[in-house]
Amino acid sequence: MARTALYAAAGLLLGLIIHLIVILTLPALADNTVYERISALDAVNKIALLPAPKPGEANPLKLDPDMAYAVCRLDLSSGPGEVTGTLPVAFWSVAVYDRAGTVLYSTTNRDGIGQALDLGIFDAAQTRLLAEQKIDIAPGLLIVETRTDDVFVIVRLAPPHPSMRDRYEAQLQRLACRNIAI
Repeated sequence: MARTALYAAAGLLLGLIIHLIVILTLPALADNTVYERISALDAVNKIALLPAPKPGEANPLKLDPDMAYAVCRLDLSSGPGEVTGTLPVAFWSVAVYDRAGTVLYSTTNRDGIGQALDLGIFDAAQTRLLAEQKIDIAPGLLIVETRTDDVFVIVRLAPPHPSMRDRYEAQLQRLACRNIAI
């Protein structure tokens, strides 16, 4: 009887270990991630508008059809990144993601930023240079530090009326997304 209980406990423990390993490694093995979909947009150091999802069509990025979206991928190995521009008075948000799709930083216009978006994205070494005042940046730049050199930024705008969507998308298109020269 004790031997049977021991075998059952060992089987349960082994099953638990196998399930944990599988569950924890599946995201790393996935090849159809948000990052891969963003990479396909050719948005390295430039703004790319994401098309609005149409009713009845697939929405793989799970976008809100009432929002206008822009994405920009930055490679910080060639210098710190910056996303700058002026956005409308209506609600907007910006988020910085790493390769795994983890949000590194997020803010909205309701945080007291106003209409101006001046976001600087630095890795740890670049932040150290910034602290030593070896990098010249614009005053008022909001500094975000990342653990990785490959990030993407998503800016969302909420047009108050569908007829204003084109104007809001044009405003998104005018955002600058680039590396800062060191």
